[in-house]
Amino acid sequence: MCGIIGILPRPSTRNVPTAESIEQLLAAAVNAGTDCTLIADALMAADQLLRGDAGIQALVGNASLLASITKSLNLIDAVADTEEARIDALHVDTATLDAEVARLSRVKDASWAIRRDRLRAADAVHVFAGTNAGASSLVGYFAIHQALSAIDRMEVRGRDSAGISVLVTSPSFAALSAELAGLMAGRVSDPLFTNTSVRHNGSTLVFVYKAAAEIGELGDNTKHMRDAVSADVLLRAALAIPDARVAVLGHTRWASVGIISEPNAHPVTGEEIEGDNHNVSVAVLNGDVDNHTELRERHRLHFAEPITTDAKVIPAIVDRGRTSGLDTQAAFLNAVTQFEGSVAIGYMTASDPNDMYLALFGSGQGLYIGLAEDRFIVASEPYGTVEETVHFVRLDGETPRDGGDPNSRGQVVRLSVEGAGTIAGITRLAYDGIEIPVTDSDVAVAEVTTRDIDRGDAPHFLLKEITEAPRSFRKTIRGRTLTVNGLLVPDLDTFTLPTSIKDRLASGSIKRIRVIGQGTAAVAGTSLIPVLASLLDSSIQVEALTSTELSGFAMSTDMSDMLVIAVSQSGTTTDTNRTVDLVA
Repeated sequence: MCGIIGILPRPSTRNVPTAESIEQLLAAAVNAGTDCTLIADALMAADQLLRGDAGIQALVGNASLLASITKSLNLIDAVADTEEARIDALHVDTATLDAEVARLSRVKDASWAIRRDRLRAADAVHVFAGTNAGASSLVGYFAIHQALSAIDRMEVRGRDSAGISVLVTSPSFAALSAELAGLMAGRVSDPLFTNTSVRHNGSTLVFVYKAAAEIGELGDNTKHMRDAVSADVLLRAALAIPDARVAVLGHTRWASVGIISEPNAHPVTGEEIEGDNHNVSVAVLNGDVDNHTELRERHRLHFAEPITTDAKVIPAIVDRGRTSGLDTQAAFLNAVTQFEGSVAIGYMTASDPNDMYLALFGSGQGLYIGLAEDRFIVASEPYGTVEETVHFVRLDGETPRDGGDPNSRGQVVRLSVEGAGTIAGITRLAYDGIEIPVTDSDVAVAEVTTRDIDRGDAPHFLLKEITEAPRSFRKTIRGRTLTVNGLLVPDLDTFTLPTSIKDRLASGSIKRIRVIGQGTAAVAGTSLIPVLASLLDSSIQVEALTSTELSGFAMSTDMSDMLVIAVSQSGTTTDTNRTVDLVA
């Protein structure tokens, strides 16, 4: 598995908020006492002010504001801890308990977002940009930070290599200054497009930062790339141009085709050994182009020898189409419909940096278009978008546009910078070239926050889950047990265990129980089997299996005699929730 990230921003449509406006909202949260609803509302309003390009400009370099925000959050977090202890001591019905927990969770989520997302972004951008940086530098580095932050979250899907391409555009780049030309010398001739390589086309400079290592830890790749970005004097000079604009296309890889190396790390260019290479483009790929060898032969593609990744054929074939006279959208559609296999693809070209192209085909991959303030944030998982927005449009690479035409299966999208962050900026086509309009009904809301998916200081998520297991278990049974003679005994109300379920178990109309989950939740589910077997009549068949096993291989027309018990640590596991929906 791999991960894709894309950032396509437009100039901010919002004024930079004042420190006073932010501090007033935080003061309202502090003064709300223990009223979690008022606290959360004020924090969420402050968080909205601190998002996007306007928010980053308000924060970076403003030490007094940063200190004021931190002080307020410390006070609010102390209130949240007190409320948590109060809720732990409650013994009320499940609906009341869940409502209390939900109110507190809104406070925790909002506080976390400000402290761990907004302030962390401001710190990262300050490290990149240095002191006295102008607005163009701040917003440019902010887009780069967003891409690297998303890769940090998605690299659990693959981390042997990673890379980002940064497209910086300014009309002044059409005739480079002597300073920029001098800084660029020696960086444009690497045919392998390895770390810190640069390309220049028209009004756009294309930078690439890559890392590749067979052995390493989560976070190593992005640290390597952050260091390279911070040290890049040419990038710093380019971003300092007042009208400079930035877009980013990135990837984290689990190598399947091609060895682990910087030349094979994505993004890759469409450059060929014997081509004129006047087109400068970059592409990223999740999945495999199964027929890439045949495509190389058919199109007589010749790449620098160390490059063996199948992703290389993507920009090369698109650029061949553009050279033949097709516009970029038509050339992209023409290329992706030639690929066999389940794929998710991102593509950008230096000559048209205001558009980002995406393709999704098959059931094995995903692409989500996050609708953030004045920007699109593209990711192959929703948790790549949620730092900036919970709203997204999900591409569907499996369902044909026309049920009777298999050629209409798969989707292509063009994102336009003019409509960045809105559905108006999304053009969606089926693989047969027919447009599928994007409407408000296509916009979904993520059910996770960055607090849910944060790895913290743990080197791996498994260790995080193990160390947090006791706390998770305590929260799970909170309000659902009583102490009798020094022992905990279940005390479940009808909301948790409906009377109808108890009656059906007693009558024998439930004959099968399936405990489902994914990952560690599925493992936890297996512990229920001996417990249930000891409590139930032997006529009831009890089995634990993964959610995908049930949905993929164990469904039947009549499942009315089956009770499904779903286990999920977060409650938002897609495969588990989808299986529950299918069974219901």
